[in-house]
Amino acid sequence: MKKVSIIIPVYNEKETIEKLLNKVENADFSGLNKEIIIVDDASCDGTKKILDNLKDKYKILFHDRNMGKGAAIRTAVKEITGDIAVIQDADLEYNPDDYNKLLPLIINDKADVVYGSRFLDKQNLKNFMFKNMLANKLLTVLTNILFGASVTDMETCYKAFRREVLQNITIKSDRFDFEPEITAKILKQKVRLKEVAISYNGRGHNEGKKINWKDGLHAIFALIKFRFSD
Repeated sequence: MKKVSIIIPVYNEKETIEKLLNKVENADFSGLNKEIIIVDDASCDGTKKILDNLKDKYKILFHDRNMGKGAAIRTAVKEITGDIAVIQDADLEYNPDDYNKLLPLIINDKADVVYGSRFLDKQNLKNFMFKNMLANKLLTVLTNILFGASVTDMETCYKAFRREVLQNITIKSDRFDFEPEITAKILKQKVRLKEVAISYNGRGHNEGKKINWKDGLHAIFALIKFRFSD
């Protein structure tokens, strides 16, 4: 394996996008080359202007209208050329220094997909809003019941894939229901899924967090839908 593709969906993150990209640039990629693919989902806060100035440095794609995280990832998947793909949110909740925990499991052929679990490190619990933590745990329990699995953090952003695994999955969800859809399809395919503990620094809605209780309901629906249908 020679290269990792970092997929970064972006929507209205002008305060964090450059800081995040600096962290990605300085991260340990376990000896792999990297490509950074950014999809701006029709930002309207000045993020697009920042990214316009970075087009010579990164592969950047722009949506004409806001479509959601799942749609942005779907756009990026068509462009990846790396042997491994990792999803990275544009905020600073997740630390790119944790890449070197996810990537070796795939590089060393111990997994096809690796999830970075926020709940395997108990120190992260203080960094959650209580209602968000509860919702995440309930969705994970439902996932395990429906699919006979034992994952600890279904909703985590940090997911690393062998390229062929990700590109062989047709992503239909446009918004945050991408997370339950991709997990459902991975578990149904019975590829080798592993989890590793990662760090987490959750932010509140006043700091720009976009997911809400309605997305939780959509996630429940998506888990049930993709359990019985593709």
